[in-house]
Amino acid sequence: MYILPAIDLYNGSAVRLSKGDYNLMKVYSDNPPAFAEEFQKSGAEYLHVVDLEGAKDGTNANFDTVKAIIDKTDMKVEIGGGIRNNAVIRKYIDAGVARVILGTAAVRDPLFLRRAVENYGEKIAVGVDIRDGLLAIKGWLETTEIKCFEFCRHLEKMGVKTIICTDISKDGMLGGTNIELYKELNETFDINIIASGGVSSLEDIKRLADMNMYGAILGKALYEGTLDLKEAVLAAGGKGK
Repeated sequence: MYILPAIDLYNGSAVRLSKGDYNLMKVYSDNPPAFAEEFQKSGAEYLHVVDLEGAKDGTNANFDTVKAIIDKTDMKVEIGGGIRNNAVIRKYIDAGVARVILGTAAVRDPLFLRRAVENYGEKIAVGVDIRDGLLAIKGWLETTEIKCFEFCRHLEKMGVKTIICTDISKDGMLGGTNIELYKELNETFDINIIASGGVSSLEDIKRLADMNMYGAILGKALYEGTLDLKEAVLAAGGKGK
């Protein structure tokens, strides 16, 4: 299983939210590329990056910071937040991003998603953010009436290879992740599933790895020092899968 340390960007800084609340934002570093270097030294191959300003308003305010992270490390960077047209997808891929994550646009514009998958294949992933079983969009500020499993079935039929599934109620709370949800998703769909939200202990990681999950994202647990990245990578099976 891959371990993906996370860097959430706001105004060029690495920050974390609690339950997706922009009013509960804590700044951890004003030098995200240096942060990323430390993650690479600890054995992580992938890096999960979110442009929080983009997720909220559809801009790409942190593009230069993302590019600096790519230039500074050898990590495979996946990026989400505010990616709502083909020009932005192309811009990120040309900058060296390994995987572009579509969120709001994937929900609101199925034709755009279909064309993106046709054009870029495995470089397109979809963020499936869940609040009480329903999809949340626009930086988690809006909850839809779309059910998680119905949407994942739609993504599977469309040919999406990777989804990043976040249980918003668990995110940033250091209280453990939603093992039951990820187990059911992994058993139901033939898609690479990355677990996100509340992964905060080696036990969480071992249980997810034992379920043959594709990946797990680590955020606040790394920032607060409750989880060591080197130990997490080893618990997931070492480098790679």
